[in-house]
Amino acid sequence: MRVAFLGPPGTFTEEALQASIRGEAEQLPVATVREAVMAVQTGDVGRAVVPIENALEGSVRATLDTLAGDAPDVRIEAQVTHPIHHCLIAPPSVALDALTRVVSHPHAISQCRRFLRERLPRAERAAAASTAEAVRLVSAAGEQWAAIGSRLSAERYGCKILAENVEDRPDNLTRFVWLAPLGPADESPLAPIDAPTKTSVVFWGFDDDSPGALVGVLSELAQRGVNLTKIESRPRRVRLGHYMFFADLDGAASDGPVRDALEALRRRVETLRVLGSYPAG
Repeated sequence: MRVAFLGPPGTFTEEALQASIRGEAEQLPVATVREAVMAVQTGDVGRAVVPIENALEGSVRATLDTLAGDAPDVRIEAQVTHPIHHCLIAPPSVALDALTRVVSHPHAISQCRRFLRERLPRAERAAAASTAEAVRLVSAAGEQWAAIGSRLSAERYGCKILAENVEDRPDNLTRFVWLAPLGPADESPLAPIDAPTKTSVVFWGFDDDSPGALVGVLSELAQRGVNLTKIESRPRRVRLGHYMFFADLDGAASDGPVRDALEALRRRVETLRVLGSYPAG
């Protein structure tokens, strides 16, 4: 089986994949989160691993938007929570006090604001498609540049670590999800996860500009004792002021109260999609 992940090799996504996989699988690095999700949608791979939420910076918008808008035949199979400890990484000849630019994924730069503000206030910030891509770029640039990335990426691209654990908080975690095609489950390369089940949904299309409209929709969950653990909105990209709502619920979609709540919710909205029921590892 082929498993796509946000590459190039050396990303935290690869770390999460390797920490949760069992057996043999061909691991396929791709350039963006969207490409990883769409590889499952098109059948080019059997699974994908992508980040969906960070403890410091919140949700990964590319994952949510692609699942909601472009990948109706993809489901979340499981989640894996992985610690994120960032390193400041540079080629062997570059010194910390000589740095002129720091490159990384925008989420990683945001997770290290304090370090960058206090230790490298004059260094320019630049974005890359992933933390490992940032390290790869820096390793080949021949400039006084550094990247924020993983220890694994420093090893992969022949760089040195100038500083460790530069994230703002030591309990920095990212939630990654394994994605699978809709339909009958096949043999998964994912190691078994013993954890309670959660259900992720996205819905939109109700009278969302009237007072109390969202409360009325969510009351279908509360009336049936279904615990809502997360909700957030993203623009529907139709016109200003209209949103789609992503929600996580305790329990499986097949459980009686959750099933009944989702059926009632479906009657209230234009579109409801269950993104997956899966172990909340």
